[in-house]
Amino acid sequence: MLSRWSRLVTDKKLTIQLLRSTGHGTTRNYGTDKKFSIKDEVLDGRPLYLDAQATTTMDPRVLDAMMPYLTAYYGNPHSRTHAYGWETEEAVEKARAQVASLIGADPKEVVFTSGATESNNISVKGIGRFYGVKKKHIITTQTEHKCVLDSCRALEGEGFHVTYLPVQSNGLISMEELEKAITPETSLVSIMTVNNEIGVKQPIAEIGRLCKAKKVFFHTDAAQAVGKIPLDVNKMNIDLMSISGHKIYGPKGIGALYVRRKPRVRVEAIQSGGGQERGLRSGTVPTPLAVGLGAACEIAAREMAYDHRWMEFLSKRLMDKIFAELPQVIRNGDPVQSYPGCINLSFAYVEGESLLMALKDVALSSGSACTSASLEPSYVLRAIGTDEDLAHSSIRFGIGRFTTIEEVDYTAEKCIKHVTRLREMSPLWEMVQEGVDIKSIKWSQH
Repeated sequence: MLSRWSRLVTDKKLTIQLLRSTGHGTTRNYGTDKKFSIKDEVLDGRPLYLDAQATTTMDPRVLDAMMPYLTAYYGNPHSRTHAYGWETEEAVEKARAQVASLIGADPKEVVFTSGATESNNISVKGIGRFYGVKKKHIITTQTEHKCVLDSCRALEGEGFHVTYLPVQSNGLISMEELEKAITPETSLVSIMTVNNEIGVKQPIAEIGRLCKAKKVFFHTDAAQAVGKIPLDVNKMNIDLMSISGHKIYGPKGIGALYVRRKPRVRVEAIQSGGGQERGLRSGTVPTPLAVGLGAACEIAAREMAYDHRWMEFLSKRLMDKIFAELPQVIRNGDPVQSYPGCINLSFAYVEGESLLMALKDVALSSGSACTSASLEPSYVLRAIGTDEDLAHSSIRFGIGRFTTIEEVDYTAEKCIKHVTRLREMSPLWEMVQEGVDIKSIKWSQH
C-alpha cells in the first residue's frame, strides 16, 4: 500500500515540476513569519492553485491531441467537397465517440456546444418551449447553477410555472418532495449531479427512475461530475446531460449536450443558423476544441478511479490538518454523499474575504466563480440553512488531478495560521472564548 502511494506521489511531483518548468508554477519559501503584515507579503511567482471547481489546467496530453488541428488540419468539418473537411470531420466524430463512451451513450446522441452554460440553456428552454403547448411546469432545485435558475426565470416570464425544490441541511433533495412536486403538467426535472459549491452528489439514479415512471424528462447538469464519478445515461435514466470541457482538464469554450434518441427527446433550438449538430446547435464546430474535449474524456475514463483515490487522499489530509488545529470549523454539505475534490468549509468568526486576501499565495474561492463578484452570501449555502455569518465565512477548496501533497500541506498550514490570527482580532471570538452566547445577544440598532 505504501509503495503504491509513494509511486502515486512521485507521479504527481513529476507532473507539477513539468508545469513549473514551463512557467505554470513557482518554488516557494514555506517558512513562517514571526510578525504578519499583509503589506509585507511578497508573492514569489504565481499562487498555488486550489480552485478546480472554477476551472482545471489543461492536461498536457490533451494539448498534444489538439496541436495538429491548430496548425496543419484547419479545414471546416462541415465542408464535404474536399479532404480538408473530411479529415477534420473524422476528428470531430472520433471526439464525439470519446465523449459518448464516457457516459455510456451513442455518439449520435452527443451535441457539441460552447460549454455547460449553453447546454443547460438548450435543455431547459428547449424542452420547455417544445412541450410548452401542453405542459408548462418545470421542476428544479434552489441550489442549481445560476444559468439553470436564470433559464427557469426566463420561462416564468413566458407563462411557465417553475417549482424550486428546497434541499435538506446536507444539500440533498428529498425524493418524497420531488415526487409530490411532479404533476401531469410537468415536462422537465432539472437537477445537477454534483454541486459546484459544496460538492454534494444528488441521488441521480433514483431521480431518473422516478422521472421515467412519471413520464417526465430528466436533465442533469453534470459539469462537475463527468469524468470524476462513474455515469451511465441509460442505467441512470438520464434524458439530457450537460458537459463542460474545462472542468475535466480540457480546453475552455467547448462542451457537450447529451440528448436521448430512444425514446426520442425533442428540443427546440435556441440558436438559428446552418442546422449543424442535428439542428440543435447551429454554428461551425471548432475542431481543435472538440478534439481536446474528446481526449480529456478518454483520459478521464482511463484514470477516473486513480484520480478519485488521489482526491480522497488529499481531501482527507487537508481536513484532518485543519480540524485538528482549529475549533468551530463546519463542513458544508453531506460528508458522505459528496465529491472529495470539492471541500467547502465555514470558519466561524472569520470573514471569508479577509481570509482569501490573507491567503493570496493560494488560489481559492468563496463560492461559484460565476457569482464571485457579488458581496451577497452564497445562495447555495443559504439554501442549506447556513447562517448568514457562516455563509460569509466559507471557503471552497478545489483539489484537482495535478494537486500535490506539498500544496495541500502548505494550504492547510497557511489557513490555520491566518484563521487563528483573524480570530485574535475579532471581538466576537473573544466573547465566545469567555463563554458568551452570541446568538442570545440582542444588538441595538443605530
